[in-house]
Amino acid sequence: MLENIDAVLFDLDGTLVDSMWIWQEVDVAYLAGFGIPVPKGLQEDIGGMSFTEGAQYFKDRFKIPDTVEKIKEDWNRMAWDKYTHEVPLKKGAEEFVKYCRQNGIKMGIATSNSRELVENVMQVHGLSEYFDCIVTGCEVERGKPSPDIYLEAARRCKVTSEKCLVFEDIVDGIKAGKAAGMKVCAVDDKSSRASEKEKRKLADYYINDFSEIRREEHQF
Repeated sequence: MLENIDAVLFDLDGTLVDSMWIWQEVDVAYLAGFGIPVPKGLQEDIGGMSFTEGAQYFKDRFKIPDTVEKIKEDWNRMAWDKYTHEVPLKKGAEEFVKYCRQNGIKMGIATSNSRELVENVMQVHGLSEYFDCIVTGCEVERGKPSPDIYLEAARRCKVTSEKCLVFEDIVDGIKAGKAAGMKVCAVDDKSSRASEKEKRKLADYYINDFSEIRREEHQF
């Protein structure tokens, strides 16, 4: 999997950290504040949208009177403590990240989440120093499944697309990595298990957790 790979690019939520459950809770609590029940399939609808795109979607679909910036601020506030105290790394993720660093493989995070929450959870787990870049969906023109975020992460890592390996947990993210001309490894996550068949079809590899790479590579 790591042969001829110079950079590993990670999605964050559901891939590097176990956090997708948070956003289901935030959606329920946030919309409840406006007396709105969460419609079925909302998480799938917003998929790989950037934080800003997601906020605009909520504003338009649910007729939220607040500004997009206020919506984002509220989401950050609602999720902050959970990211600080309740979000674990995916199994084997820490060891894999450290292995990549020890072996000169560059690393980046390409996430639809907010920079504040990404930097917070990476600091909590002591991994901030390992990453060469963090790119959020708000920093590029189009969110996933467009390739923009992965192309920007590769640019910041100074690595060509064909030398990048992407780890992703959702279909839109896998499509983004493939559209960027990169190898993609799909990661199992409870929140996206219903689309496992499609994930396996789209991706080059599939893992249940990062410890599987250790066993298969026999390297760390």
